Amino acid sequence: MGTLPDPPDPGPGEVLVRLRASGVCGSDMHAFSEGSIAGLDAVYPSVLGHEPAGEVVDSGLGVTDLPSGTKVAVEPFVIRSECEFTRSGRQNLALDNVFMGKDFPGSLREYAVMPRRNLLQVPDSMSFADAAFIEPLSVLLHSFELAELRMGETVAVIGTGPIGLIAVAVARLAGASVIVAADKVEHRLRRARKLGATASVNVNKESPVGAVMDLTGCGAHVVIDGAGKAESINHSIACLRPGGRMVLVGIPSQPEIPVNFWPALDREARIHVQKRSNGNDHHALEMLERGVIDSGDIMSHRFPLERGQEAFEMMAEYREGVIKPLIEW
Repeated sequence: MGTLPDPPDPGPGEVLVRLRASGVCGSDMHAFSEGSIAGLDAVYPSVLGHEPAGEVVDSGLGVTDLPSGTKVAVEPFVIRSECEFTRSGRQNLALDNVFMGKDFPGSLREYAVMPRRNLLQVPDSMSFADAAFIEPLSVLLHSFELAELRMGETVAVIGTGPIGLIAVAVARLAGASVIVAADKVEHRLRRARKLGATASVNVNKESPVGAVMDLTGCGAHVVIDGAGKAESINHSIACLRPGGRMVLVGIPSQPEIPVNFWPALDREARIHVQKRSNGNDHHALEMLERGVIDSGDIMSHRFPLERGQEAFEMMAEYREGVIKPLIEW
């Protein structure tokens, strides 16, 4: 492992956080396996990670509500100035922003100085693992805001990596009547059934479209695409019922993807492309506190920081039934 300089003292409105845990995200894996994400080349060497939890060490001028030792979840999307989007409640579209692990060092380090607004206090009784789970859960809560899922509607989840599996769990909690999960990895499909999927489809063996149509009659009200591949996007569109809503959460590796839009045209489909979460962390914290969702169902393996490379390699190779590694120190 490399060595970073000692962190600076926190400035006005800032907090020095001792980081203690961070999940490994699919977007981290783009940088690790492909050397780029969403058209931006990874810079070597770099510190990855953007799902951190930790504890307050010190606070800058004006921060009086987070004493030393306070446990916090850290929002990695830093807004540097206000604009029309932040003022209208769409903070994830802020024009002037930087992102942890891309524009400044990620969460796989011991200390970080962050703006106070990026910290969410969590109960002393909450584990750092649960606190680190707030960030990915927040992303999926925003997905269902975009999808406008209503109780009794049907859902298809195409791609059941960590983000897709959270989608299955949230769809079940939201009262979906049918949940079809599709993936290429059998242990992910088994976990999807455990989390509430009505049916699972291995896309190496069959198309998910037929299963969705058989179970729903004319397609799913909502489709969540957690894979971001050409095949998954085309399957997602084909799985929609007339007037259905699709949310693309997965990040494509290529800028141009061949997509058959005629089914979308025929169905008057609504297609959303999602960017991160949008102030959903308080709701995520509440769900974890109430115990309605269990981070342990998704965070399947734990690694100390010095074995972080193993966590990334396991995730890249889908080894040992891995769903999502957590790195802690």
